[in-house]
Amino acid sequence: MDAYQVYIFISVLVLAIIAILSYFTSREKPKKGLSRLAALSFAFIIAGIIFGENRLVGYSLLGMGILLAMVDIYYKRTSR
Repeated sequence: MDAYQVYIFISVLVLAIIAILSYFTSREKPKKGLSRLAALSFAFIIAGIIFGENRLVGYSLLGMGILLAMVDIYYKRTSR
């Protein structure tokens, strides 16, 4: 095995361990879905990554997604 194959194997192993641990620890907590604002910000961020070849469009979409995520966090903190 080459060195890069060892690194890939170790990273896959670590990711599998993290997935198993998160599965067992998340079974106790009730599942919450994304809010509408969080889903919209997620969509803007993904669109910014997809259309990242044009910097103006990509950065604008990423910025809008981050702004919406910050607004969602603010709304969730003030509603408590």
